[in-house]
Amino acid sequence: MSRILIVEDEQHIADGLRYNLLAEGHEASIAPDGEAALQLLLTERQPFDAILLDVMLPGKDGFAVASELRAAGQYVPILMLTARANAEDVLRGFEAGADDYLPKPFELSILIARINGLLRRLRWGGRDTASGGSASADISARDVYAFAGRTLDFGAMEVRVRDQSHRLTVMECDLLRYLVKKAGQPVSRRSILQEVWGLHEGVDTRAIDNFIVRLRRYIEDRPASPRFLQTVRGVGYRFVPEP
Repeated sequence: MSRILIVEDEQHIADGLRYNLLAEGHEASIAPDGEAALQLLLTERQPFDAILLDVMLPGKDGFAVASELRAAGQYVPILMLTARANAEDVLRGFEAGADDYLPKPFELSILIARINGLLRRLRWGGRDTASGGSASADISARDVYAFAGRTLDFGAMEVRVRDQSHRLTVMECDLLRYLVKKAGQPVSRRSILQEVWGLHEGVDTRAIDNFIVRLRRYIEDRPASPRFLQTVRGVGYRFVPEP
């Protein structure tokens, strides 16, 4: 049984979500605002397997809540609920640390499917994964990719560099996986938006740069002079495992 936290200030919506999650066999709790959610998660350290997080909250909004959780090292999967479904807001949610988004109004069946998808990924991340071995572009079998003394563990959603480990959000993990599969090839920002995150609207593709900056901090010795995540001027980026 999974524990899900609903962060929603409209009581009738929160009650409806809780009722339906209980009917699906989950445990569900409600936090009426961002401060209450952070109290449960960071102060009381109550364990949850996923969060349904509304963007439009009194006080701290959903973006601020997601950012504070990630900054505190809390990587519970977040499904962000937003009435503002334009691409810029979706990217802002991803940058804050959300793992998925769903625009309001939504079909209940779609919400349940999204939650179950996040919970499956959480279970996959908790399983034992193989390690070691040589670098290989085929990452589908073990879900682990090693290069230049670095290990990308997509199952555990983390990057290991020497004695340090960095946790990844689902979105960061998906972006790294895509770049690894395209190793050596230039990939455009537009293709990242469309093929990794499913955003097909016109959007400022420079938002991708913020994700690349974070990933470089994880895997580069000198993030300002990247060797592995290279910029391809006028195009986008290229992952080079053996510069």
